[in-house]
Amino acid sequence: MGGFKKFLLRGNLVELAIAVVVGATFSGLVQALVRDLVTPLIGALTGGRQPDFSQYSFTINGSQFKYGDFLNHLISFLIISAIVYWLIVVPMNRLVSLFDRHKEATEKKCPECLSDIPVEARRCAFCTVELVPESEKPPA
Repeated sequence: MGGFKKFLLRGNLVELAIAVVVGATFSGLVQALVRDLVTPLIGALTGGRQPDFSQYSFTINGSQFKYGDFLNHLISFLIISAIVYWLIVVPMNRLVSLFDRHKEATEKKCPECLSDIPVEARRCAFCTVELVPESEKPPA
């Protein structure tokens, strides 16, 4: 039982639980945004009356297809995706590139075949040209 308690109280699990709760709340917020602001805006732009996409449907042989509800969810998905991309993915990629910029290179290009090879390599594994390792080069 101690191992299970330790597992439950680990930081990653607690952070994941918080992320799920915040994500569910955020999803509700975006759906309200689509239902209460975006849909009326589309209605104002397309004819003046406020459409209710969730009521849009058609019937074939007694089967009802509610494509309007799908449209609401599609708009919500696109908004959530855009927000996640612009507010999380882009800043994280920028941050990672800042950290990677200061990393020491572990590979270099072969002067003959332009393949990536280790910095200290004496011979290219691809074209077998002999190389002088960085540590043996005379200072510039």
